[in-house]
Amino acid sequence: MPGSTFGHNFRISTFGESHGGAVGVIVDGATPGLEISEEDIQKQLDRRKPGQSSVTTPRQEPDIVHILSGVFEGKTTGTPILLILYNKDAMPSAYDDIKEKFRPGHADFTYLNKYGIRDYRGSGRASGRETAGRVAAGAIAQKLLQQKGVSITAYTKRAAGISCETIDYSVIEQNPMRAADMKAAAKMIPIIEQLAQEGDSVGGIVECRITGVKPGLGEPVFDKMDADLGKAMLSLGAVKGFEIGSGFDCVDMKGSEHNDGMDSKGFITNNAGGTLGGITTGEEIVFRIAVKPTSSISKEQDTVNKSGDEVKIQTEGRHDPCICPRIVPVVEAMAALVLIDHYKRQEALHS
Repeated sequence: MPGSTFGHNFRISTFGESHGGAVGVIVDGATPGLEISEEDIQKQLDRRKPGQSSVTTPRQEPDIVHILSGVFEGKTTGTPILLILYNKDAMPSAYDDIKEKFRPGHADFTYLNKYGIRDYRGSGRASGRETAGRVAAGAIAQKLLQQKGVSITAYTKRAAGISCETIDYSVIEQNPMRAADMKAAAKMIPIIEQLAQEGDSVGGIVECRITGVKPGLGEPVFDKMDADLGKAMLSLGAVKGFEIGSGFDCVDMKGSEHNDGMDSKGFITNNAGGTLGGITTGEEIVFRIAVKPTSSISKEQDTVNKSGDEVKIQTEGRHDPCICPRIVPVVEAMAALVLIDHYKRQEALHS
């Protein structure tokens, strides 16, 4: 399967480059008859788009989605859906000075070695802008999941060395960090703003909680639910780690502490994070991702050029000093794509 395609029964293929003509996605496998509109998809894209606050890139992209196929009279037809977003604020000339250099933390070196050619305009295909297509497709998946009673909520749990002390869903969309704790967000923001002024960046942790998933989803061995969620999250360029349930904390627990006991009402604890043997238990699915500091920083760094000469580099342009706020809707979208694909696989199993 090509590297730009994700899923089995509900499959997406994203396309486009950061400073090319457009980005978008083809969605195949959407249930026919689903009421969907550009407005439904736009709501999620507006959460991901650039230029939202002082802790995101100042690039101004309206990210207006256009449905070009697969929807008729407001309903999905069951045929492939093409969603496209035209780039309006591309600035490829900003990268002319570094087109011969490899930016630290970026995929410049690896893309050139893989393909023998690279699009140096804002990372091209390796840019976080590729995720706009994922969010557009995820909006369709989320609407299908809502019909099944599934709810997906992600939020910034930690950034700039500050962790949320409380989890309040109602404040996530009320602060620029999309943190679940307003007091923590208020501490994160000035630190990130200061780092941006210094030409630097910072990472963080995003947590996702999913409720309403029925037990029995997930394939044994290679397509476990937690394995597919891990692949989905690690396919995001900024993500360097994934854990589910108690995650890495389990190494300091005893088996008697980590095992989730059961009583007549169900599971007593949820250290497994909603899966056992790679199959959902019906409990809340809880996972976290580690988001690296944005690679594009204007501080001077050491690197080499295409000839192997040692050089200095400064990455100018418009970049997020912290990726966490804008990756939140992407995490929700990818989780939705995994879940709807497994729902469809389970339905096919029993048909």
